Amino acid sequence: LSEEEIARQAALYGPLADDVRALIPLAVQSRADDDDVRRAREHLAAARELLGRRKEDHPFGTRFNDAGNFRVWGNAAMGLRNAIAPLPRINQDPDGRVWADFHLHVGFEGPAGHTHGGVSALILDQLLGDAARVGGSPGMTGTLTLRYRRPTPLGDLHGEAKLDRIEGRKGFVTGHIAGPHGICVEAEGIFIRPNWPDGNGRDRHRAG
Repeated sequence: LSEEEIARQAALYGPLADDVRALIPLAVQSRADDDDVRRAREHLAAARELLGRRKEDHPFGTRFNDAGNFRVWGNAAMGLRNAIAPLPRINQDPDGRVWADFHLHVGFEGPAGHTHGGVSALILDQLLGDAARVGGSPGMTGTLTLRYRRPTPLGDLHGEAKLDRIEGRKGFVTGHIAGPHGICVEAEGIFIRPNWPDGNGRDRHRAG
């Protein structure tokens, strides 16, 4: 796809995901009466019918265009088209640090009034993985170790990560999530560069 067509699709489908995302906390918090709930469900059924007329039967995956840029719009942590994705954007600093400011609504609740620990893990896995890629050691998550220092509140949060070192095919990354009162969750991860096979089934990395 051309950059123009990708921009057109982003402008079309991104707001759709935003609309669906706005429904999630409403489904938790709404006190609508019986008739309004029934009417809302009728509208949602109509939307499902419209959106289901043409759809893919496989995951979005990672897609590249001719310029070499890639998009992961179905990603559960940051996908532009995924309404459950909590990260709107991941930023990159010249020193290799990646970071994101984000808001977790009531749909991400675990302990009362606080973020589910698994959601914190999802976010940190994405941030640490991006830091490994930006730092020159892209790979798949080998280990992810979390230390929950204090309960993570719902609301506005900040997350960041940076590659610490590279040992062979392994990238070692650290990061954290912070709230209004300081760091809530710390993370360390090892990301392992895969041995992608070449066209003959040989290990491309080892074959050079």
